[in-house]
Amino acid sequence: MAAVAKNQPKSMRPKWFAWLIIFVGIVGLIASFTLTVDKLHVLKNPHYTPPCNINPVFSCGSVMITKQAEIWGVPNTLVGIAAFSVLITIGACMLFGARLNKRFWQLFQLGALGGLAGVVYLFFQGVYRIHAICIYCMSVWIVIILLNWYTLMWSIDNKTFSLPKSLDKPYKFVRRHHLDILIVIYLAIIALVVNHFWYYFGPH
Repeated sequence: MAAVAKNQPKSMRPKWFAWLIIFVGIVGLIASFTLTVDKLHVLKNPHYTPPCNINPVFSCGSVMITKQAEIWGVPNTLVGIAAFSVLITIGACMLFGARLNKRFWQLFQLGALGGLAGVVYLFFQGVYRIHAICIYCMSVWIVIILLNWYTLMWSIDNKTFSLPKSLDKPYKFVRRHHLDILIVIYLAIIALVVNHFWYYFGPH
């Protein structure tokens, strides 16, 4: 592990990755907790307007009252509080020197992909079905994509799974331009949102 880490780019070294996991956990936990509090206010008072209701497009209140805001009756935000708390714990353990084995990172990768699948589903539902976006949900989308992107690179660099030899050169390109590719992904998401809500954002 030490030899692999030494040859890694700075963005993939253990402490940097640990801080990334903690950052993702903190952002997600704040967003989940804030939405949970607002949800409780809405349950107490149906006429309550959450502070994150900025306009008809960016409207947390419109999203949190839908069926998509729950998993089998459990609010997504409670799932988020639990999941992001675990992320913070994992990152902290790494900072304190914990060495997590290959099997752990394989499961971590699967968990991250599960979170990404949830983000894709909620993005589609929010934009194309509910026709409203929660800004706190957006912050979760951003950090979950960030987590998946760098977890994938971490897994490859630390031999959690092996790439075919034919992909060595493409991966070297990806590793050199990891931030550029991530920015392109975010710009593509912004473009989808702006395109769908052009009736609101476009010239009138």
